Amino acid sequence: MPPDQSPTPGARPAGTSTPDEAAENIQQMFSTIAPTYDRANHLLSFGLDRSWWNRTARTLRPILIRPEAVVLDLCCGTGDMTLALNKYRPQPSLTTDHSLTTDHSPLTTVSPILALDFSHTMLTLGASKFGDRNIQIIEADALHLPLADASVDLVTSAFGFRNLTNYPAGLAELHRVLRPGGEIAILECNQPGGLVGWLYSFYFHHILPTLGGLISGTPRAYAYLPDSVMKFPRPPQMKALIAAAGFIDPTWTSYTLSTAGLYRATKP
Repeated sequence: MPPDQSPTPGARPAGTSTPDEAAENIQQMFSTIAPTYDRANHLLSFGLDRSWWNRTARTLRPILIRPEAVVLDLCCGTGDMTLALNKYRPQPSLTTDHSLTTDHSPLTTVSPILALDFSHTMLTLGASKFGDRNIQIIEADALHLPLADASVDLVTSAFGFRNLTNYPAGLAELHRVLRPGGEIAILECNQPGGLVGWLYSFYFHHILPTLGGLISGTPRAYAYLPDSVMKFPRPPQMKALIAAAGFIDPTWTSYTLSTAGLYRATKP
């Protein structure tokens, strides 16, 4: 690499040197920890993960309540964010017998939430939670979405975007599939500053990897987690990447002492 060029921002687990190696490593890692993933997340975040998902879903309610809105939950994992979003979706009618409607008008069709992840194991666990809800599972790579241009109204991602191996390419792909006026809502961890940042860093580097390793039996995965958060762009840099991808009005809303936050932006 020429000395005046910086590496493309994206996830790089230890021992990987190329985007393809990193992607394969991350996919295997998450498939391995999938059986204990939910329990570990709840314990290691002190239950804050649930409040973060629900707060994000409430924020997006004006879009979610539209029956025709196409919603993509990117890097959905075992589907907890998907389920939080689904609470605000209109429920599909249980019958298609138009004679039962008083005005004899067709019943409204509700678009399913698209729950996408590249880990088959994660999606299998998610499917067991979804039951008969109006959710469509898609197994695919977030950098190569099997969706048409300008076909989606909202893309969400909860703590998964930072695992992409190329952030600009990921944002470009989201821009491609969104309709004009469509929005992204990326919920991600953040490294705060000051005393809170010091305590957060101490917990993340000295306590969380040990506890996560004990819960999952895979210490390597929970050593990667704090490293991935430390390397993820801070809000000013992330908003700049979002703007560079063609989005307008990028914002970041701090959650819980800036340990996490929600990025939002619109496709013009």
